[in-house]
Amino acid sequence: MTVNSSYRVCVIGLGSMGMGAALSCLRAGLATNGIDLDAGRRDAFAAQGAEGVADAITGLTGAFDAVIVLVVNGAQARQVILGQGGVADRVAPGGAIMVSCTQSADDARALGADLAARGVLMLDAPVSGGAAKAAQGAMTVMASGPDAAFHALAPVLEAVAAKTYRIGSEIGQGATVKVIHQLLAGVHIAVGAEAMALAARAGIPLDTMYDVVTNAAGNSWMFENRMKHVVDGDYTPTSAVDIFVKDLGLVTETGRAMGFPLPLASAAFAMFQQASNMGHGAEDDSAVIKTFAGITLPEGKA
Repeated sequence: MTVNSSYRVCVIGLGSMGMGAALSCLRAGLATNGIDLDAGRRDAFAAQGAEGVADAITGLTGAFDAVIVLVVNGAQARQVILGQGGVADRVAPGGAIMVSCTQSADDARALGADLAARGVLMLDAPVSGGAAKAAQGAMTVMASGPDAAFHALAPVLEAVAAKTYRIGSEIGQGATVKVIHQLLAGVHIAVGAEAMALAARAGIPLDTMYDVVTNAAGNSWMFENRMKHVVDGDYTPTSAVDIFVKDLGLVTETGRAMGFPLPLASAAFAMFQQASNMGHGAEDDSAVIKTFAGITLPEGKA
């Protein structure tokens, strides 16, 4: 692999999505660095040929043409970018920061304004596709921001995305599209869990129910992906219940701010909150099915 050492990338957050993005940048020949608090993740990325790894930006040298921020939420993004020792001070002239966490449009706009005041370009660029698509360099990116940011991040977008949607030029538009997308994702998981719980109560074998739905009109990507975890009794998290507590919280807050009713999203939000309150917050988001009483679920991994 030929490494383009003249274009340096730093990925902040080497979780399932961040690791996939970082490895995709490496495969594209970009000199890629990674930051994560978890030593195991840092070691795993280093073993794949990373230019550098550290638990903070202060552990890396030089400036970066592209920074990808794939942390949990807007507060974490602001901290790693603008907090003490933040990465904003390490962006090369003409470089840009791709902020890919799920956050509110207001948080995205405020971050963009603060970076603009420092002369740093930002792309409001949430992503979707899950760990598998991230590992393939085939994420969907829903991005908004100035043309200069799209241009600065072109090598990264080519490396990590199968499809990049240019939503508009205003920071916050990408965040809004992602919030709306998460409305659908969360509701699909919740209603899939409700359907499978009803099947369990009715005595229908869940593997049969799953097979019927995934070959019929009621299927969805989320049902097919997440309800397989229920059939297998495997709640090892790829995306946890508490992630959807956060994301559907953003959805309902967005609706309230607009004075716009979101009855299905609100019901799904309550289901995920209940699952978290029952102690399932760190489990796979399909564990929302455990909020239903009086049913027997397949046993596997807790």
